[in-house]
Amino acid sequence: MMIQLSQQRLRIGLLAASFFGFGTIVVPAQQPDAASVIQKVDAAVKARIDHLAGYTVTEHYAVYRGKDEIHPVAEMTVNTTYKQDSGKSYVIVSQTGSALMRNFVLNAILDNEKNLNQPGVREGAWIASANYEMKLKPGGPQQLDGRECLVLALTPKRKASYLIEGSLWVDSKDGSIVQLEGTASKNSSLVTGPTQLMRQYANISGYPEATHLRALSSSFMFGETVVKVDYQDYHVELRPPG
Repeated sequence: MMIQLSQQRLRIGLLAASFFGFGTIVVPAQQPDAASVIQKVDAAVKARIDHLAGYTVTEHYAVYRGKDEIHPVAEMTVNTTYKQDSGKSYVIVSQTGSALMRNFVLNAILDNEKNLNQPGVREGAWIASANYEMKLKPGGPQQLDGRECLVLALTPKRKASYLIEGSLWVDSKDGSIVQLEGTASKNSSLVTGPTQLMRQYANISGYPEATHLRALSSSFMFGETVVKVDYQDYHVELRPPG
């Protein structure tokens, strides 16, 4: 009888310990609601638009050919200025390597970014539910760059070279973008294949800004080409409150 009572008390004690966090029983995390996650993503995009007046950043571009991603065939360092009311402007600080690759690849990228960031155009490229169908991927949160992230599948609502079909990692707390990876939904020209890209972001002055980009494309003229961009030394201008 005493043995049975002791065993019963032991079971009750173990149950209480697990309830108060002292046991080893782990309750699986509940999958967040997809609609609420998408609302966070849209809110994070809107907050950046409402509060970011502009920024300056130093961008370093490197072009690689074939499978060699160690020895760039062309490089360029650019000081970029972004103003919300006017878009992007560039000052080339230095450039080396193939003039052909600089003219046809790097200058084309800069021209495209300048056009894409003009007021009235850039709204169509925002990573928001206005431009994308978003679905929460199963599996729960993932750790990425020390941040707890949720992963969304992205499907553009229209075909465009600047809209990506792939995956979006967002901070589970505020919905801000952490990483984007996928393939352009439309070729940028008739002689190039679809661009595959990965872009990473970091929190700068409270808002996500790009820190690294890798883009892979193929063309009849240049074959397989990889462009890597590193973004450094951000100086962010926020709108005054009120």
